[in-house]
Amino acid sequence: MNDEPYVSPYAGLDQAGLLLKRAQTHGTRTFLTWAPFDGAAKSWTYAAFADDAARLAHGLARRGVRQGDRVMINLENAPEYLLAWHALARIGAVAVATNARASGEELAYFAGHAGVRAAITQPALAARVRDFCTGLDWLAVIGHDGGVEPREADRPSRDDRFEALYGDASKAPAPPGDGTLPMAVHYTSGSTARPKGVVWTHDNVLWGGQVSANHERLTEADRHLVTLPLFHVVSGIYSTMASLWAGAEVVLQPRFSASRFWPAAVEHRCTWASLVPFCSQALRREPVPARHWFRNWGHAVLDSSVEAHFRVPLLGWWGMTEIITQGIVGDPGLPKRDGAIGRPAPEYRLAVLRDDGSPVEPGETGELRIRGTPGLSLFREYLDNSAATADSFDERGYFITGDLVTVHEDGLIGFADRAKDMLKVGGENVSPAELERVIAQVDGVGEVAVVGKADALRDEVPVAFVMPESASEGGPEGAPDLSALTSAIERRCQAALADFKQPREIRFLDDLPRTGGIAKVSKPELRRLVEAETGN
Repeated sequence: MNDEPYVSPYAGLDQAGLLLKRAQTHGTRTFLTWAPFDGAAKSWTYAAFADDAARLAHGLARRGVRQGDRVMINLENAPEYLLAWHALARIGAVAVATNARASGEELAYFAGHAGVRAAITQPALAARVRDFCTGLDWLAVIGHDGGVEPREADRPSRDDRFEALYGDASKAPAPPGDGTLPMAVHYTSGSTARPKGVVWTHDNVLWGGQVSANHERLTEADRHLVTLPLFHVVSGIYSTMASLWAGAEVVLQPRFSASRFWPAAVEHRCTWASLVPFCSQALRREPVPARHWFRNWGHAVLDSSVEAHFRVPLLGWWGMTEIITQGIVGDPGLPKRDGAIGRPAPEYRLAVLRDDGSPVEPGETGELRIRGTPGLSLFREYLDNSAATADSFDERGYFITGDLVTVHEDGLIGFADRAKDMLKVGGENVSPAELERVIAQVDGVGEVAVVGKADALRDEVPVAFVMPESASEGGPEGAPDLSALTSAIERRCQAALADFKQPREIRFLDDLPRTGGIAKVSKPELRRLVEAETGN
């Protein structure tokens, strides 16, 4: 791990200080426009947004939130998400950003592992947070679900209303001014059975905003349409923090919707959007407006057919929660290659290595490793997991990404595979190990292995191969009740996992294929079985 001393480029500054600076220099310019699916849009200037964040910071401080305290944000996209994020930063508290689609058991793990004191959520999610996140000092509930009026049964009580948190902006605490302080914890699906908490500092967030804005060539004239979830690095850093750094405008929608994407983009004359291939695939079903104002989409991989269809140049990129911004990025002014990501970002040092640790030659595929500065250009640590933090770096201080990439003869890099066995389901990372841990808890399951299956809309979906307990033990005579076992597995997954993580198929085998006569399950063989059946 690279822990050499350095002088931070943000010395004396923190994320809250950046917002105050933008309020001074861009006070009357629009920072945020909330574009709900139903109802009128609402906008905040930089000055108004900073004032509301200060009011909220004072209110949170009155509720007992202090520097270093952790507060969970469990929300779909909403203005209150960004206000809470900035208000907590003003105090020096830590936002624990969680997926709004997380199951109750996942939320309980996040809350317990991070030691959160309080939570901010929305009406449709409040009961789940309240039931599973026990021990909270308080819970604040915003007044809508993605801009939609809540059901009567879900309406927050007077004491739980988010609006009741607001205080006096003039009494808000001064920004800590220390960029080394932790600012956020993001739980990311890893290669192990339990998600790890990725700790970002204020310096991390400032770095992500500045470097992302530079990569995207954002200016104060840009309007960045944000549809992906704010807890994710793409929306949280590539989109909103990059816009804040550049003095640009954020146009925020509750979530990605193919049918509502273009109306908002045209109405607000959006010039930028950060998407994943899942989004462009879904948008192909919608008519493209005769005129739009997009000058770029961030899109993970270059695809000339997408550029031609939507009349939008694409910026390929690659990143991870641990890397804060893009470690590989395209350049619209240089030659492109379909399927490529881009070139190494100049702010990082990349290595692509063979299994023996030697660098690959042009045209070869190897494991991607990346070097930066922890707490600045790389995450600070995995929360309360020093062993996992140390294990994620090699002996030369390179972060081990676990991704396989191909370095082409022209210098462009293409994504090849996930060495860590991760699945990408509709733009969401899914850990097979996490699914396997949950399914293995079901009575009657002897062994389980999860692999991905190609899916036209979601890229891939999880398929669970299960060996029933009777088969693993040589079992009693008579076949197990596979229908009942399937139902039990489905119920367990629904209780323990977000919907996108749940297996789309459960298949039973008397034995799982093994590698080389040893006990390890051969996932390549299971993938070949899936591919042969689907014709891929």
